[in-house]
Amino acid sequence: MSRIDALQAALRRSSVRSISRRYFVSNGFDGTLTSIGVATGAYLSGVPDGRTVVLVGVGGAVGLCTSGVWSVWEIERAEKLSQRRQLERAMLRDLDDTHLQREDRAGRAVNAIASGIGPLVGTLLPLVPFLFEGWLVSLLQATLLAVAVGVGLLFAFGAYMGSIAELDWTVTGIRMALAGVLVAVVNVLLPG
Repeated sequence: MSRIDALQAALRRSSVRSISRRYFVSNGFDGTLTSIGVATGAYLSGVPDGRTVVLVGVGGAVGLCTSGVWSVWEIERAEKLSQRRQLERAMLRDLDDTHLQREDRAGRAVNAIASGIGPLVGTLLPLVPFLFEGWLVSLLQATLLAVAVGVGLLFAFGAYMGSIAELDWTVTGIRMALAGVLVAVVNVLLPG
């Protein structure tokens, strides 16, 4: 089985999809809140242009993406290895280089990729308005648009998770979006 086939098979497993979904949304949430903080903090501290805000945000996105991929790879590796070792003891058999081990590796790769994509989306989308600063929008307008995009993205994350849990997606969306509003308000209230 090729690596692509193994990844596709992993994506068909509901356990892999649910773990990946959680990592994507959780790390996307972190990235979005970070981006809202970067946007408001940059404006309030006098950063002179949108390009600088984008470059700072991209640096943060790279760090969060790397953290997401690396940490999940190692976390899932340890968890799956522990589970496999318990199974090996129960079966009195070594399960290295078996279908189970290959399934675990493919699932871990899918989880790590989802974990890294989440913060990229969450960090970069709110920064898009800064690409138009000085051309279509002022720095203040770009900051307000970035916060609005971030809050909207948080709402989408919450609504998505609410719909999966068969909850009122508007309520779960609003609950997630409030975190973005809180980050922006706290940044405005900080001394400096």
